[in-house]
Amino acid sequence: MPKVTEEHRANRRREIVLAARKCVMDQGFHKTTMADVIRESGLSAGAVYGYFKSKEEIVSAIADDALSTIDQLFEGILNSPDPVTPVDALRAVLEHVLRIAEMPDNDLTRVAIQAWAEALHNDAIMVTASSKYRMLRSNFEAVARRAQADGTVDPEADPKLIAQALFGMVPGFVLQRLLLGDVTPQGYTTGLAALLNAPAVKPV
Repeated sequence: MPKVTEEHRANRRREIVLAARKCVMDQGFHKTTMADVIRESGLSAGAVYGYFKSKEEIVSAIADDALSTIDQLFEGILNSPDPVTPVDALRAVLEHVLRIAEMPDNDLTRVAIQAWAEALHNDAIMVTASSKYRMLRSNFEAVARRAQADGTVDPEADPKLIAQALFGMVPGFVLQRLLLGDVTPQGYTTGLAALLNAPAVKPV
């Protein structure tokens, strides 16, 4: 029997996640079933269940895909030789979110909104979402600490509270984009900077 390579497993897993994402975008998270994912993927039930035992596990995989790229984004921000304010970092995150959202048939923001709603009455998804978004918030905290070291943020401020505020801006941007369609990362963060009387926002 031919040996299944790690590359083959990774590709097959990716196929299943993409199929699940399409199902969620087409009919909503709540209505999507494992049977729908199996049908959309074109694989056998055994093949799909060999990678994911439940819809909740697939949601976790979708979150992992999205947040892994954001982790790489933060790594670049934190390793930049130039000072970066928290507002600069927020704009970079929102621009990244927008790039993902504008990929054909791949709007993760719609999936995220539905998963947030589902998490309110699904404990398994709540646990998954909490762990993933705590990681995102910890990245914002690292940016705040870096900004304090750079002298662009008050050293007496609590970086955890700064991270909480920045994190809260992300779903606000996503909701406005989906519901109103007239919000941009530049405009959103320029408004925030003006509200905070912060320095002008610059590209990261």
